[in-house]
Amino acid sequence: GVASDFLLSIQKSQCLNPKTEAERFHERHEIRSLLQSKKGGLRMTTPAEELKPMKTYKDRMFRMIFSEKEKLLELYNAVSGKNYKDPELLTINTLENAIYMSMKNDISFLIDSRLSLYEHQSTYNSNMPLRLLHYISDPYESMVNPIKLYGSSPVQIPPPRFIVFYNGTEERPEREELCLSRLYSVEEEEIWLELKVVVLNINMGHNKELMEGCRTLWEYAEYVRRVRQYRKEMSIEEAVERAITECIAEGILREFLIKNRAEAKAVSIYEYSEEEHIRMEREDAFEDGKKTGIEQEKIKTAREKERADTEKQRADKAVSKVKNMEEDLRKLREKIEKYEK
Repeated sequence: GVASDFLLSIQKSQCLNPKTEAERFHERHEIRSLLQSKKGGLRMTTPAEELKPMKTYKDRMFRMIFSEKEKLLELYNAVSGKNYKDPELLTINTLENAIYMSMKNDISFLIDSRLSLYEHQSTYNSNMPLRLLHYISDPYESMVNPIKLYGSSPVQIPPPRFIVFYNGTEERPEREELCLSRLYSVEEEEIWLELKVVVLNINMGHNKELMEGCRTLWEYAEYVRRVRQYRKEMSIEEAVERAITECIAEGILREFLIKNRAEAKAVSIYEYSEEEHIRMEREDAFEDGKKTGIEQEKIKTAREKERADTEKQRADKAVSKVKNMEEDLRKLREKIEKYEK
């Protein structure tokens, strides 16, 4: 059947291409979508349904909120220190390949002859410079006529700026810079290709000036804080519902949540589940690594002991040989003394 064929294809692909934790998480969602229960049995898909694409990419809460030009301009002004008033100055680009965990979490836009790429992350990722190096080629490709690339005249492109808004549970500084050159396998005296990413911590209590400059960003951070706080006491569905209800009543993301309540709830539950999944995967990996480290340490200790024993045996043999030589020399001296007498 479709289900068994799909599972078999997954097993084969896992043998050939080991999955990342993100891919495994999305794969499980695909399996759950395929194997829908119906009154105690499995609902098999029809041929028409099989033709439908299984991946339906959703926007994250962050991207949903700041894809509106007014909100995005507010965020840009707070980050850059500018004071633009007209949202129509923004030209938002859609990044087709900027997909993470089956969700879109990037916003690329042009303003003031500069290209900005904003990304939201709830899990710290030191590989962001490499990811963004892949992403940035899309908007540049759409801006440039391929024929002009082979001409003698310089092709003008807007300078890029990369910002990551981090709100994960791992403690991180207010602001940090990630550089592509730090990922190079060998250290170079001269860097020929560099890409710098600024990571801003947007958890509550961090980057106060940024939060004051963008009320919407503060409201988003407050919403996330409430979901995480309530999750400690109840199910994720109940926690999200309570946070949404309270925020609407208190004027926090009010218009957005009223307009997009159902989708916001679904996305919030998905994001939190993803976050929990990655945390558990990393904890399991840490424990596996810890066990592996202990085993490796035991092997290392055993080898060092074996090496020490071998060295001791060599030393004992050398000492024994020296003693034998000294004994032979003593006997030789006695013979010489007897002969001289």
